[in-house]
Amino acid sequence: MSPLSFVESVKKSSIVVPVLWRCPMCMFDNHESIVYCEMCGVFRESFMKSARDGSIIGNGISSNFGTSPMPKSDSTKMPAKTPTDFSGSPERTYASTSHEKVSSAQSASVGSSSFTGKKMKHTAVPEDVAVDRTARLIPDHFQLKEGQSSRAARASSSAQNENVAQTLSSDIRKLNIEKNDVDITKPYLPEEYKPEKWMFAVEEESGVLSQLNLAIVGHVDSGKSTLSGRLLHLLGRISKKDMHKNEKEAKEKGKGSFSYAWAMDESTEERERGVTMTVAVAYLETKKYRVVLLDSPGHKDFVPNMISGATQADAAILVVDACTGSFEAGMDGEGGKSIGQTKEHSQLVRSFGVEQLIVAVNKMDVVGYSKDRFEFIKVRLGNFLRSCNFKDSSVTWIPLSAVENQNLIKIPSDARLTTWYQGLCLLDAIDSFQLPSRDVSKPLILPICDVIKSQSTGQLSAFGKLETGAIKNGSKVLVSPCGQVATVKIIERDSNSCDIARAGDNVAVSLHGVDGSRLIPGGVLCSPGFPVPVSNILELRVLVLDITIPILVGYQVEFYIHHVKEAARVTKIVALLDKAGKPSKTAPRFLKSKQNAIVQVTLDGAVCVQEFSKCRALGRAFLRSSGSTIAIGVVMRVLGQE
Repeated sequence: MSPLSFVESVKKSSIVVPVLWRCPMCMFDNHESIVYCEMCGVFRESFMKSARDGSIIGNGISSNFGTSPMPKSDSTKMPAKTPTDFSGSPERTYASTSHEKVSSAQSASVGSSSFTGKKMKHTAVPEDVAVDRTARLIPDHFQLKEGQSSRAARASSSAQNENVAQTLSSDIRKLNIEKNDVDITKPYLPEEYKPEKWMFAVEEESGVLSQLNLAIVGHVDSGKSTLSGRLLHLLGRISKKDMHKNEKEAKEKGKGSFSYAWAMDESTEERERGVTMTVAVAYLETKKYRVVLLDSPGHKDFVPNMISGATQADAAILVVDACTGSFEAGMDGEGGKSIGQTKEHSQLVRSFGVEQLIVAVNKMDVVGYSKDRFEFIKVRLGNFLRSCNFKDSSVTWIPLSAVENQNLIKIPSDARLTTWYQGLCLLDAIDSFQLPSRDVSKPLILPICDVIKSQSTGQLSAFGKLETGAIKNGSKVLVSPCGQVATVKIIERDSNSCDIARAGDNVAVSLHGVDGSRLIPGGVLCSPGFPVPVSNILELRVLVLDITIPILVGYQVEFYIHHVKEAARVTKIVALLDKAGKPSKTAPRFLKSKQNAIVQVTLDGAVCVQEFSKCRALGRAFLRSSGSTIAIGVVMRVLGQE
């Protein structure tokens, strides 16, 4: 048989050539799968390298069939990686271009074959012949014929090597070296999520009003709560008895103008201080929508509460005080030395993903319904909103007076306003909003905004907005981050029980099978088969806002994501991003105002989080420091997942 025909037979028979490596201490020849010397116990040098550089370097593969003994040094070998078949097993094969010879036993075996009596040339196996580096040896039936003693020696050696290789192959699996190029186990691929039929709305439900989550934001004392209370009263959501009670109590405390605001500010502390401290939730109906009002606090001390509540918004009303000095304070802060809440809230609601905005220029009665004042506010604030990436076509400007009921649910009656304004009233402007898409085809994600006491059962319930998916009574849900599986017992929407809730609904969910203490704001209810990651190390893409102190590595910040606040620090500034989003080649030493960058943050505690590309609601983040928002951004990668 010629050398070429021998090579062809090797290809056709799918021979697996045994691979050996020589111990540098005792010069004993070990099988390729063994990571330490079988004779003296010294670890293989190339195996140690593989844990550092992520590739295994073969120290003893023979691709030449010759008669000379194996050289003592193997430093000239150059391993070459062959293509990997990803359609089957993740096992990778390698070929070597070594120039060393096989052992004397192998050369004797070859010498006693059909080439006996002829001078044998060194024939190299081509690189396209796959060389398996797993615990398999050449089958006995393919061995070349020779004397009985040689065959018995080979069989004994083969059996011994197979036993050793199988034992140490399991040891390698236990080592679980992540950077190793050889995949021991197949990667976990989650099954594709398939929504059930009940998750989709049926035709009988087509007459039900769609839900719109509407955030009311703006600077402190701009009249947000008064505007919300007035709308509820005009639409019949507040009884005359309750309204009379609020008016009486407000006059007794010398705050007669707060009677409508107290419809939203129900706590004693809020009424005494005269400011909204938490996000108040109320419901009203228009011709087109069932609106969930999210009345947010305007004082800078309660911006964290505003972030927690207003992240649920589909659209927003930015309330602006038209009074001279008040509007300017909302833009530039007190004394013009800081950023006001009008600016900060605008930036935040845009980072929440809100694209549709109504700018309600309130207290127009105080400035005599001046068109010039309205136009001044529109120009100055409009320029800032454009810098926040609000489109002019998505912003509606409405002059109104909440106290005098001008331009709220019908066209104004005051001639000073009707002479120059013929646009929409506030209620019609709300109906002009377009609903964002509701994705029920994805797994369930319900971030827990608050834990409340159910009015019907008295049990603790998780309250929040369904971002994706749907739930019904009896559904199994996974409570994160505790990791317990529970059963949905009761679903309440606007204090009324319902059987099914879908993406976009604000609901209170009572659960069976989990302790109430496990329900915490910032947790997430999700599908048991598709858990939400929990991590404390994240990579963010951020936009730095107006700051006076640059952001350095080690900078301490307050980290906000959906309904969670956690202490954190900037551990790495990865790169700056240009206008096209291309990262810089070198990492900057610090970040300053208006810069886009990729940073890595480490939180003191783990939070439920998801990449922005997979779930927007769980992928928006905010960094605050010293009472101000210093950066807004999105989660690019979840690192250190628990």
